[in-house]
Amino acid sequence: MPKGAESSLVIVFARAPTPGRVKTRLAPLLGREGAARLHERMLERAIRTAVAARCGEVELHGAPGATHAFFRGLRGRFALRLRAQGRGGLGARMRRAFARALRRHAYVILIGSDCPALRPADLRAALRALRAGADAVLSPVEDGGYALLGLRRAAPELFAGVRWGRNRVLAQTRSRLARLGWRRRELRTLWDVDRPRDVARLRRSASLASLAAGLPAAIARPTS
Repeated sequence: MPKGAESSLVIVFARAPTPGRVKTRLAPLLGREGAARLHERMLERAIRTAVAARCGEVELHGAPGATHAFFRGLRGRFALRLRAQGRGGLGARMRRAFARALRRHAYVILIGSDCPALRPADLRAALRALRAGADAVLSPVEDGGYALLGLRRAAPELFAGVRWGRNRVLAQTRSRLARLGWRRRELRTLWDVDRPRDVARLRRSASLASLAAGLPAAIARPTS
């Protein structure tokens, strides 16, 4: 669909669910296999959220590539397009994804798989804000990052030099948007699942507890 038709795209960024390579900070609690299973469940939820939002086509951008069997299974079930994120740091990969997508679409929304609290309504709110004239839309998370970024234009400086994975990501992004002179809209603040305390919160959530069902409560420590 040509960009002039006001088309939109949702991109889901995710790593392949390889034990020992994903959710490593949760491995002491869940074990490597349990952490990978939780990652799979949260990724599937993110895909379901993106599809249910009906904000346009959905693409799954995988790392280190897009050929993992779990990715291919999601493509078959949800009629997704798979793409590899490619080389470089997270900022470089996001920059390329937005630059490519915005050549074909008027509005692009990117989410990850770490924030199961994200709802289809959040994506729809982001798209409405972009259509209403916002240049960028963010869904902040409590740890200082963001769970959603929506753009209607691309700029390399939005991603360059950001210290990804730190608690200043949101503040740095706000600063860059201000320097660009872009109109920014922020949605409700959410929380993501990165640390053992987040898994405890997940288990207390009436709507999200099923994501942790059957996973270890704690990994047994070897006795001396």
